Formats: sequence, C-alpha cells, structure tokens
Amino acid sequence: MKHILPILALFWNAALALAAPPGADGPPQVGTPGREGFQEYRSAPTHRAFAIAPGGAWGWSGGEANAEAASSAALAQCREHSDQNCLVYDLDGKKVFEAQRWPTLWGPYLGKADAARKAVGTEIGLRFPDLVFHGPRPSRLSDLRGKVVVLHFWGTWCAPCRHELPELEKLQKLLGAGKDIQLVLVPVREDIADSRRWLERQHLNLPLYDAQARGAMPGALSGTDGKTLNDRDLAAVFPTSFVLDRHGIVIFSHRGPIADWPDYLPFLKDASAKSGR
Repeated sequence: MKHILPILALFWNAALALAAPPGADGPPQVGTPGREGFQEYRSAPTHRAFAIAPGGAWGWSGGEANAEAASSAALAQCREHSDQNCLVYDLDGKKVFEAQRWPTLWGPYLGKADAARKAVGTEIGLRFPDLVFHGPRPSRLSDLRGKVVVLHFWGTWCAPCRHELPELEKLQKLLGAGKDIQLVLVPVREDIADSRRWLERQHLNLPLYDAQARGAMPGALSGTDGKTLNDRDLAAVFPTSFVLDRHGIVIFSHRGPIADWPDYLPFLKDASAKSGR
C-alpha cells in the first residue's frame, strides 16, 4: 500500500498551509494535507515510513517487507514530487527525524568557477536569469552576488500572495540588518507604485525591486542581455519563490505560497555558510 501526493495537491498543500495552526503536531512544512496524510500513515501496517522534503513535499509507504524497504519506498514517493532532497521523518511509528540534518538538504553548493559554467535557467542547479531592476539606482540581480537571495515573484492582485506577505515580513525581521542574506520581492503585472501603496496600507515593510520593462506588455521583464523575459517563464504561478546561492545558482524553488517562512532561516544560514564567496 503506497500513498502518492498528486501534483496538484502539492500546490494546494502550500495554499492550505496558510491556515494551519501554529505549532501543529506532525512533520514540518507539509501543511494541512501533509498532516492529514501523516495521520493516515499512522494507521498503515508495518513496516511503514513517512518521508518529507523542504518546501512541503511528502510521501509514505506501508505494508513493506522490512523497515529498509519502507524507507526506500517512502523516499521514492517523496522524490517524485520534489527537486529537493527527502528525509525519513517517521519509521514504524517512531520519529527518526534528523533535526540537525534538515536545514542542510539544499545544495550541493558549487565553487565560483563551476557556478559560472552553469547554464542559465530556473531549475535547481542552474544560474537564474540576470534581471534588470529599475529605480533611482538601476541595478541587476547579479549585483547581489556574494549574498544568498530569496527571490519572490508576487502581485497585490493575487490573493495567496497577499496572505503570504506577513510571513515574509517575519523572515525579514529575523534577517535584520545582516548583509549575507537578501530578500528580493519583485511585483509583477502591476506598477511598483501600486505595490508600495498597498504595503504601506497593510503596514508591511518589505524590500521591493522593480523589474518591470517600461512600455512593454504586462508580464514582460528586462534581462541584462537586452532580451525581454516573460514572467510566466520564470514563475508558472504566483507567488513563486527561488533561493539563489552566493553565485546566483538556484538551490530552492517553490510554486505557491509558503506559510512558514521563518522556518527557512536555518536553511538560509546554512546556505550562506556553505556557498563559497
């Protein structure tokens, strides 16, 4: 007997997690559907295992010949729905979660020379496209090299985006004035002035970066190579988040809202420590 997390459920997992009660029992970052799946798993016959990945993916298997087979099957189910590394959370009713290992599952981290040779793209392990930011002091995404970047695409017209922003502000407050991790919020399909006014009305203090190509069609962003990038080619849904290491390599991506952004602080600190300067 195996449980497989459907692809669509992965998005709703993140959306429903916004309503999850803080401190709820069960695996971290899996949201309401994951916790419900975990309760179902607990009734499965031995040998059984439940696996999770950063970002909310999960999978479980029960009725296997032995504990090793259960672990392997659960990890395989989890990996089908995540580009991140998966970790066994529970085995035969016993929590085996390695809390110290959990925030180290991003990566692998490349040196500067190896990172420079990577192709450009949005998948994990590739160099994220170099966006142009418009403003009083025009800059580029690549100007943030040397920092771990949380790159977040959103819009005030997007209800899940609006609900997620207080969580991002919590993360921003935890980051404080540190120089090694940078939060970059990119409004899409609206003027950044409208985004700023909305944040002010909500009493939210978050760093906005304007990547909108002036005079272009809605959804068009500027690249440093002079090409126009379609926002849907970077983010299939909104909100979408990426984490880039110090060399601009994608080490984490997530489609849909994230309810527990402060829980990612240990991941970000680990990435900051491990990705070479």
